[in-house]
Amino acid sequence: MHKVSYTRHRFPPLIIQHAIWLYFKFSLSYRDVEDLLAERRIDVSYETVRRWVLKFGSIYARKLNKSRPRASGQWHLDEVFVSINGKRSYLWRAVDDEGEVLEVLVQSHRNKRAALKLMRKLLKKQGFVPDVIVTDKLPSYGAALREMNLSKHHDFGGRKNNRAENAHLPVRQRERKMQRFKSPGSAQRFLSVHASIYNIFYVQRHLISRKTLCQFRDEAMSVWHTVLYT
Repeated sequence: MHKVSYTRHRFPPLIIQHAIWLYFKFSLSYRDVEDLLAERRIDVSYETVRRWVLKFGSIYARKLNKSRPRASGQWHLDEVFVSINGKRSYLWRAVDDEGEVLEVLVQSHRNKRAALKLMRKLLKKQGFVPDVIVTDKLPSYGAALREMNLSKHHDFGGRKNNRAENAHLPVRQRERKMQRFKSPGSAQRFLSVHASIYNIFYVQRHLISRKTLCQFRDEAMSVWHTVLYT
């Protein structure tokens, strides 16, 4: 992996990295990040923070994706309505059984073609066919999986897909903070980067001890710093 270059930037890399981490790790606006940096006597405008996020966020995300271990063999797929610039769109999401986001895709339709596009991107990115693909009862999933000869892996019904449905909650929080997404392209860029960074810091703290939580946090920060400095 190529080392990230910060040449021709007035601020040191440490400040740029910290600003981007604040923006994606917490439900903050660009102005919130500006205020947090100002409290530390760092005078950076929110527009500068926005430019840093756009330029470096996708670079960090690509490096994080390359360093992630292989996903588990149980995938959960779901779609949710989002309003983008006053128009109805759909956010399609795939997570594994541990809650790690595998793929996010903003599309204008909720049909078989959209489900096929998600599945093809997902299989290409992950490089293997899972043991189980869990969905809700939307017929588009069944039609898409039949066309791809994956029906034998399909499972649905009841509360089996709660894992994917709960995965939408962090995005809903960000959507409210950003006062909704402004365009499909900007939504896709933000959500792709957000998912990559969210994955390394996501821990199910209610299921683990305090000691284990601290260990997982240290490991997440170690991965983050490795990506930044290599």
